[in-house]
Amino acid sequence: MSNSVYQINKGINQSVEFKGLKAQYIWYLGGGVIVLMILFAGMYIAGLPSLVCIGIIGISGTLLVIKIYKMSHKYGEYGMMKSLAKRQVPKAVKCQSRKIFMMGR
Repeated sequence: MSNSVYQINKGINQSVEFKGLKAQYIWYLGGGVIVLMILFAGMYIAGLPSLVCIGIIGISGTLLVIKIYKMSHKYGEYGMMKSLAKRQVPKAVKCQSRKIFMMGR
């Protein structure tokens, strides 16, 4: 086996970037690969032909990598967390009573 050397670019106060993936997306891809391996083992144990298992996992893995790279490029390091947080902020706060404003009396 030959040893592969991968470059991990990390400057001063910069997030980790590996092959174009930034920050938490590296972990998402790793978790997805582990889930796909467990899915493959389950399908193989269930008795599906190995070529069918490889086909399903290959297509799913390709879609997983494409989706994670798109999210990494679209949102960047913190953008996805910001967009999820922005979705939870209400557009308006409605108050049906004036009691809340008269509590100091």
